[in-house]
Amino acid sequence: MRPGFIFSRPLKGKHKNPFDTLYPLFRELLVHTSGDVAEALDWLTELDKQYDLTEGQYGIGDFIEELKELGYLKERADGTLAPAPKTEQDMRRGALEQVFGTLKKGKNGQHKTTLPGSGSDSGSGFRAFQFGDTLDHINATESIRNAQIRTGHQDGPLSEQDLVVSEQEHSTQTSTVLMIDVSHSMILYGEDRITPAKKVAMALAELIRIRYPKDTLDVLAFGDDAWPIEVKDLPYLSAGPFHTNTIAGLELAMNLLRRRRNPNKQIFMITDGKPTCMKEGGKYYKNSFGLDRKIVNRTLDMAAQCRRLHIPITTFMIARDSWLQEFVQRFTEVNAGKAYYTQADGLGSFIMEDFERNRKKRV
Repeated sequence: MRPGFIFSRPLKGKHKNPFDTLYPLFRELLVHTSGDVAEALDWLTELDKQYDLTEGQYGIGDFIEELKELGYLKERADGTLAPAPKTEQDMRRGALEQVFGTLKKGKNGQHKTTLPGSGSDSGSGFRAFQFGDTLDHINATESIRNAQIRTGHQDGPLSEQDLVVSEQEHSTQTSTVLMIDVSHSMILYGEDRITPAKKVAMALAELIRIRYPKDTLDVLAFGDDAWPIEVKDLPYLSAGPFHTNTIAGLELAMNLLRRRRNPNKQIFMITDGKPTCMKEGGKYYKNSFGLDRKIVNRTLDMAAQCRRLHIPITTFMIARDSWLQEFVQRFTEVNAGKAYYTQADGLGSFIMEDFERNRKKRV
């Protein structure tokens, strides 16, 4: 079993059949193994030996057959097993519950702000009619009531001073790009940082799908270069022997956001290291020692470019090195964005809080 993961004995619920006991654990192991079914089943078998997860005549072999029968696993052409779309959706739902907690479905695509203005939804307040207000926003009931109070008669004449309009709440749509650092440092020193990043991405994708379906979420990975990740492929993302090309990640993020028509755009970046790579003349320029001035300046230029395009960047720094935090602070100042210095297990609450705050404040 890989170092860095600690599993405690799963609690067997009353009246739970063996499948219901094993499946959540298997689903969790799939995320840790980047979707490797064989490895996840090996881990599950080892845990069964240690903690006696199965009971009676039901064993891991029976569990595998049930996974196939219920459509959780599919067989590839080479005979190996892979997670089915049903399992991928379950992994996203599990991440949503684990990271953000159970959320009820809200109104489709609405991002309410505290600012009054023109919009599609009536608010609970009223204000006096002003030049430029459209007739369809006049609240007839309240306006007639004002005329009755002013004149003291039920059929009193209506004047301009009686007219009130219903305040309108802005309903906004937001386009988000989530950047995930997949450089080697994300699994360095036996600490798994890539799995929490994947879980947060899956949870955010499921949150948007359920509560804000008119919003968009693009996910990209960045190492020596940057490439987009489909939401369904998030469980299979893994860190590799890469440097950190933050510049390529930001370039791709901006390209993705240019295709989106939503007026509100933002970038969330999860990283634990300094920028150490950039492309120069078709070749990679890399320097892992300290903060390379050439790479840093290009990275800050990208932050400034995002600011000019009104794209705030929120950086989630999974590191405590003071000199790295100073760089992130400078990067954040140039972009006029935000930065959080957090541990991997605190990512979810920070991103959820900031996602909700952004859609309330930005119009």
